Parts: sequence; structure tokens; C-alpha cells
Amino acid sequence: MQEECIIVDRNDKTIGSASKKECHLLDNINQGMLHRAFSVFLFNTKGELLLQQRASEKITFPDHFTNTCCSHPLSFPDELDETDAIGVKRAAQRKLKHELGIEPEQVPLENFHYLTRILYKAENIPKDNKWGEHEIDYILFIRRDVDVIASPNEVKSYRYVSQSQLKELVGTADKNGILLTPWFKLIIENFLYQWWDRLDHIESVADRETIHILS
Repeated sequence: MQEECIIVDRNDKTIGSASKKECHLLDNINQGMLHRAFSVFLFNTKGELLLQQRASEKITFPDHFTNTCCSHPLSFPDELDETDAIGVKRAAQRKLKHELGIEPEQVPLENFHYLTRILYKAENIPKDNKWGEHEIDYILFIRRDVDVIASPNEVKSYRYVSQSQLKELVGTADKNGILLTPWFKLIIENFLYQWWDRLDHIESVADRETIHILS
């Protein structure tokens, strides 16, 4: 919770840093604090997407299903480097190892495709009037077969899904008591399936100039 996240303005310009705790306190979010984040979508060579269920101990959105890995680049030189989003990619590689035990050599930096950014804001569920998210989120796609050794402190469960399986999961989530993170739902609703259909030509859908404001 004391790791220093990167504070940005709404144009994604770095303006400072703050602890992970400070970045996720609703009091700070409601005063406009915004930080940089990333969401990794890792597909195997069969075209299936790796999902994770967040651990119960997470301060934001515990037990929620989400994309492969979601976290933050930190405020130190290697992860502040904005050249071709290399700092964000380094952070993604680091967190894939930390959360899912995926070795860096299985997810080379040059294999990450930075597609676009979204800006969103969300309160924690269950609502406790304390924690939330307010992020400019870099969307990263990567297609690799990997070995997963999930950390139980970070990940409650994981699974690979096809498009049809994800659509069924989302469509029956409320009925089955399945929780989905707000950023994952926004990405599904606005982008995911059209990107998934272009997985073999993923660079053709990249839009690195736009910050999509979603709610």
C-alpha cells in the first residue's frame, strides 16, 4: 500500500506521485486525484482469454472476476519511461510474475501491444465509502502460451475462456452471483469483442492518441 503510483492529469501528463493507499481513498478521488494504471489481456495460442478472480483480501473489488492482470506502473525511472509505453509494459511484466507467477521470459516486452487508454471512475463494491478507482488505464494485449502459478494473496481463481464462454459468463453474472470489475465491464461493453476478432492483426485496432472517457 506504500508503493508510489504515478499521478497524472486528464491528458495523462505526469504531475507527481502518491502511495497506492492515497490513490484509492475516495476522499482523494473525489478531489480529483487520478493515477496511471494498466489492464493486461493475455490470450493463449488458441485465442482464449485468461481471466482471474481477485483475492478476497483486495481492498478494491475483492472476489471480482476481471481481465488477466490489472495494476499500476510505479513512480521510478524504469516505469515512468513513456517511450512506446515501455514503462507500463515493464510494470505489466512485473505484475504478471507477482500475481500469476508468469516468468518474464514468457511475456517479452516486445510482445505487448499497447492499444489505447481509458479514463474511468468507480466506487468500491461492496460500498464502504472509503475506497475506489480513478485511473487512466492503458490496455495491453499479448498472445502467448504461459505457465500460471497464481499467488493466493492476489488471485482467488483463474480460467481461460473463449468469446462464447465470456459472453455466457457476463450474461448470467447477476443470476449466478458473479462479480465483474467495473473497468472490465466497460472494456467488454465498448471494445473487447471487436478487438478479439482482430487478434491476428491486433495493431490494426490500436488508437494511442485517444483517451476514452467511460462511465
